[in-house]
Amino acid sequence: MAAFLLVHGSCHGAWCWRDVIPALAALGHDAQAIDLPAHGEDRTPATAATLDLYAEAILAAAERGVTLVGHSAAGYPITLAALRAPGRFRRLVYLCAYVPAAGRSLVDMRRAGPRQPLRGVARPDPGGVTYSVDPEGARATFYHDCPTEIRAYALPRLCPEPILPQAIALPPCATEPTVERHYVLCEDDHTIPPEYQETMAAPFAPDCIHRMPCGHSPFFTMPDRLARLLAAIARG
Repeated sequence: MAAFLLVHGSCHGAWCWRDVIPALAALGHDAQAIDLPAHGEDRTPATAATLDLYAEAILAAAERGVTLVGHSAAGYPITLAALRAPGRFRRLVYLCAYVPAAGRSLVDMRRAGPRQPLRGVARPDPGGVTYSVDPEGARATFYHDCPTEIRAYALPRLCPEPILPQAIALPPCATEPTVERHYVLCEDDHTIPPEYQETMAAPFAPDCIHRMPCGHSPFFTMPDRLARLLAAIARG
């Protein structure tokens, strides 16, 4: 049996893993998902959210030997958590996620992409502490291949995303954890261009790059297939 800790991306919460957790359990594995600070059911004020706090929340929830899965923006906090406590994790899985580059914040990484699908979709809120995602834009980017029922479930649950954690770069000399790393590339992603995912995954070992024929939310469109892939990764 493998243990998984599932970490959501921007504007999401533990709720997005609702179908993957039972799918992993059916395969004999243990899985839990967390709400990062200021997301989902977590009541941390957005003004208090930091990348350090995200990493601390992951470390507080992670048991030794767990496989840490980060979706999208969660590539940054799972990397920082693994840098701080490499012995805690068996491996990292970047699920169509940003892989930190030396000296670049997540905002920098997004701007460096070959295309900008989120332009006009993610909009700063008054005060400049958070940004929110336009529902119609989210349908086209996050959930373009999701059934109507999934969109009805997900869209009301999207929350404002704290900006500060995504504006912080990891230390230039500390962006590659020593633990085993895998990348799951989503080939029809309308949020992070697949060709950009190819670039970010390029440093990974060839047998640690996996592909799924779906958009940005495989936990909704292909939860069973995603669970089988994660189980296969855990088997080595």
